[in-house]
Amino acid sequence: MIPLTMAQAGELVTIRRMTGRDEAGQRMAELGFVADSDVVVVSRMAGSLVVQVRDSRVALDQGMARRIMVERRGKDEDIEGCQGGAECHCGTAVR
Repeated sequence: MIPLTMAQAGELVTIRRMTGRDEAGQRMAELGFVADSDVVVVSRMAGSLVVQVRDSRVALDQGMARRIMVERRGKDEDIEGCQGGAECHCGTAVR
């Protein structure tokens, strides 16, 4: 497991756990950041991340992204069954 901050743009990861139990963590869960959810890192800028989770793109600062522990799955286009187009392997729009 690694923190989400270590994932690269275009990489598909699966959330394994969230650290901390505060209001921010509860809000993240409401947005779909829960265990076993797939997330694609869309872009990285100055330590911040834009990620695709469920049907939404969410910008995360480095502190919040560091609290999300993930498992690497590969590049979105490398996942078996992914067409690399508008839909990724799990049905989440990526591009």
